[in-house]
Amino acid sequence: MTDQDNRILVLGLGNDILCDDGVGLQAARELERRLAGHPRVDVRETTEMGLSLLDHIIGYQDLVIVDSIQTKQVPPGHIFELEPAGLKVLPRKSPHFFGVGEILTLGRNLKLTVPTRVKIFAIEVSDPFTITEQMTPVIQAALPGLVGRVLAELVRLESSQIRMSG
Repeated sequence: MTDQDNRILVLGLGNDILCDDGVGLQAARELERRLAGHPRVDVRETTEMGLSLLDHIIGYQDLVIVDSIQTKQVPPGHIFELEPAGLKVLPRKSPHFFGVGEILTLGRNLKLTVPTRVKIFAIEVSDPFTITEQMTPVIQAALPGLVGRVLAELVRLESSQIRMSG
């Protein structure tokens, strides 16, 4: 196992000119600021989706995705914590994390090193369509809670990794 294989990737997804759809990117920027120089965590953001995500995740053991979602089943600001298999239970999906399970399967079938553990944090948004760089106030207010949940997951992954290697 290489050093990169032990690394964790936090991948913020979205479009920062489509109102609330940029929340994953904003979360990634805040996490990058807080985790700068961390020896095991890489934070990236992308507006890409589908197969192009494979390029980002190759070589990582753990993957944490942060994105927006609009199910209209829960209030804006609600944070879903999902595994790839849990995406099937959602009434709607984000186009960004759509097919994460398939991408991981493809990577394994191609004998690529892809994450073995994946967690998705998807925050319910109210407006992912209006062209503006400003998120709605409810999503701006929910952003610190989203970042906190991701940080807690990183602590859990770190402690799990220590137990596995110790």
